[in-house]
Amino acid sequence: MIAGGSSSHVQAGVLDVAYWQAGPEGGPVAVLLHGFPYDPHACAAAAERLAAKGVRCLVPFLRGYGPTRFLSPETPRSGEQAALGADLLALLDALGIEQAVLAGYDWGGRAACVVSALWPERVIGLVSGGSGYNLHDVARSGRPAPAEAECRLWYQYYFHTERGRAGLTENRDGIARLLWRQWSPHWDFDEATFARTAASFDNPDFVEVVIHSYRVRYGVVPGDPAYAAIEARLAAQPQIAVPTVVLEGEVGGVFPPHSDDGDARHFSGPYRYRRLPRIGHNVPQEAPDAFAEAVLSLL
Repeated sequence: MIAGGSSSHVQAGVLDVAYWQAGPEGGPVAVLLHGFPYDPHACAAAAERLAAKGVRCLVPFLRGYGPTRFLSPETPRSGEQAALGADLLALLDALGIEQAVLAGYDWGGRAACVVSALWPERVIGLVSGGSGYNLHDVARSGRPAPAEAECRLWYQYYFHTERGRAGLTENRDGIARLLWRQWSPHWDFDEATFARTAASFDNPDFVEVVIHSYRVRYGVVPGDPAYAAIEARLAAQPQIAVPTVVLEGEVGGVFPPHSDDGDARHFSGPYRYRRLPRIGHNVPQEAPDAFAEAVLSLL
């Protein structure tokens, strides 16, 4: 929970979205978005800093996490990028938010990039942690990467198999704890910190959403037809024109550290890139001051 904040629910699109909020009701809005395998606790410290500066912060549980639930058992449990972006847009609509700063990393950064690319009129600015241009190029996903990069993606290929589905079902905490350690080698989290987040993996849709996410991005399984039009737009790898700050952890473990800012070509608006020494994949929880400062710089 965010200190001084509250929790709430709202029906938005195909979901009943659980979210935390903090800060003045009339303040400028920032939506802070977690990734896999994390939850809103990753953004709590940054949200507290922002709320103290007069920013209204909203921190939702993504589909498949924590108390967020699908409204219908018939809705496909998709984890594709278009679904995450549509969920975020629906949340803005449901809460009557015309514009916001969108700040996230991993899955949450992907949702923020989707909305920033396709609905820029709804976005004051974008903070993208880790991968700056966090949109999948599914058509090119079959091209092999260098060996070191492929090794780091072991969990994605594991989830392509039924053994991986069974492993995630039976050992979701163990997999998540291992990924935290691999991806953030200098982050000395304790078991209480992990346990607070791991409770969100008990969501009944967690496994199906995660498995679909890591299969659909490689074209292993089809996406939800409801999002086909959005995916078609994303397939063109659209430019992002909104003001953007990219924060990359210098020791992020998902991909080998970049020697330079390779994503700048995808951004056509005001753009800043910052590397964070000794910070790994979980940027907002490992570097809440830098994350909050990036949001404030866009307001």
